[in-house]
Amino acid sequence: MKENVLDVLMYLFETYVDTDEEPEADQNELRAELAGAGFGDAEIERALDWLDGLTEHHDGLAYIAQSAHGTRIYNDVEQNRLDAACRGYITYLEQIAILSPRQREILVDRLLALEATDIDVEQIKWVVLMVLFSQPGQESAYARMENLVFEESTGAVH
Repeated sequence: MKENVLDVLMYLFETYVDTDEEPEADQNELRAELAGAGFGDAEIERALDWLDGLTEHHDGLAYIAQSAHGTRIYNDVEQNRLDAACRGYITYLEQIAILSPRQREILVDRLLALEATDIDVEQIKWVVLMVLFSQPGQESAYARMENLVFEESTGAVH
């Protein structure tokens, strides 16, 4: 079975999110744990790099404060990697106040960093959870997103 970076990230996220246990501080131990779970070295390294990018300060991201009536315009690279459904879902998350414009930029950055050719809405949901989980003070938005993810996955009708 071919694992990708998102598979490794989801494994880590699901393993540590609901426990009091912290992820291994020593990256070598974390690498060994992931290898023991069956992930390849290349995917492990890329996932750890992705996590480093998530926790780094995103001051370098091109971000201009948006007015209440502003619209995010995606560049050609972003449009090629994030189809209309993906972009629409990101906009929806902003409209229901789960994502701030700054968090949206972090999300887009992390989605593109996945290097996946076929990003879909389900992947976006998991990356949103990771972005919100990584930021202090986002417990409410995280809980709302978690409810949205699991409510939609059970096929509940509103």
